Amino acid sequence: MAVFPALFGLILVSIVTGQTVEITPKQAVRRVGDDLTVLCKVPYPIDSCRMTVGSTPYRLIPSNQDEDVVYSGQGLQFGECGAHIKHIKEEWNGNISCMLPPQSGSIEVTGTMRLVVAKPPANPQLISPPQSNFKEGDIFMAQCVVPNGRPAARITWFLDDDQFLTGVHQPIISSEPGIDLETISQNITKELSADDNGKRLVCRAEHEALDSPKDAARQLVVYYPPKRTESGPITIFGLKIGSEGRLNVTVRSNPPPEAQWTVGDLVITAPQKNEESTITALEPLHLGGGYYNITLVLTAVAKEDVDRTYYLRVTNDLGREEFSLRLSTMDEPAGVELSPGAIAGIIVGVLLVIIVVSLTVYAKATDKWCFEDAESPDNAKSSGESDTESAVGRQRSRLSALSARVRAVLPRGRDRVQATANAEAEPENVAEEKKGVVYAELALAEQSADKPPPPSTEYAEIVYTDQPGQIKEDKE
Repeated sequence: MAVFPALFGLILVSIVTGQTVEITPKQAVRRVGDDLTVLCKVPYPIDSCRMTVGSTPYRLIPSNQDEDVVYSGQGLQFGECGAHIKHIKEEWNGNISCMLPPQSGSIEVTGTMRLVVAKPPANPQLISPPQSNFKEGDIFMAQCVVPNGRPAARITWFLDDDQFLTGVHQPIISSEPGIDLETISQNITKELSADDNGKRLVCRAEHEALDSPKDAARQLVVYYPPKRTESGPITIFGLKIGSEGRLNVTVRSNPPPEAQWTVGDLVITAPQKNEESTITALEPLHLGGGYYNITLVLTAVAKEDVDRTYYLRVTNDLGREEFSLRLSTMDEPAGVELSPGAIAGIIVGVLLVIIVVSLTVYAKATDKWCFEDAESPDNAKSSGESDTESAVGRQRSRLSALSARVRAVLPRGRDRVQATANAEAEPENVAEEKKGVVYAELALAEQSADKPPPPSTEYAEIVYTDQPGQIKEDKE
């Protein structure tokens, strides 16, 4: 009889040995003073619940809820061993282990999770070239370092308020031996443009132990040559003859630009006037963000001022830009802006019109489709006409066209009478020459039964030549 308990014990040992503990969560990050609940579970009843938090062991009893670490779960009979840690301490950073012995036997299973007690990192450090300014097109490189955090901090880059994503390298996390603190560093590379001038490059560090992010920043100063804000010649509208006129041009430039106006043979460098004080070149006015307003003032606009072209040259240490301006006394025309969809629709419509016109011309020229001759051989056959009848119809159509052409060139009315009289008075030799001329009466149009024919008759000359005698003999 002692064999059965021993066999049952072996079976239980094999079952327990093959079991693993389900533990949640497997890793957690908490600040000092936060709470945490860890639950270990097996699919069979357990005898007790023991936890090791940091280096301190705890025997958790469901009825005891007065300690810093107390039991949590549905009960030992359900195989649950949980711990509710009310206030996390700095020294508890590390592993939390649970031990679950079965109700019978001495073999227990163990589960482990990782608790990271967050420690705020030091202030971020932005490492960049020491020079105070750069030129457009320069390759700018910088590095952000956030040391000694637990866990490592997270780095985010910004240009002013816009997150910077292009040219951001993978972060590198490192730690010193024997210290559980981590240092993170990240590099960026960027080709500078005029739009970067005046912007703040920000390295922002975020961490679970920080109430708010920490920033390290520097301002970018980018130099570039003068740039247009609009292309092509410039027209100043709305001026009045005899009134003051202002020619305003907006440019981008860094460093600040110098302006030089050319009015006919007169060259004025701002800020200056001509000798008569009728033309004044104002000093470039900084509008902010690298934009400058450059103005030429005409005391009284004359007619010749409207007829001439004004030239402006804007320069700085890196380059120059030239403008040509015209004046107009007309109001500025309202611009018509078309969306890309409207432009595409216009293009498609024009193409459709071209295709329809081309097909129509082709069909008319080749008697295709709706322009096909109603008396064509195919149509004739389909209507039951024979080939001979179709040929006769086409011949009549040709004769009708011929009669119209003949009528257009024949004389009418009195001209025919006069022509007949002249023909009677011709000498015999001429009559002999016209033996080959035959006069025929033409029916130019079909007359209906209820309409009488016209009073006059149209005539046409049909000219023929006698065939040689040999041909006549052959016919006989």
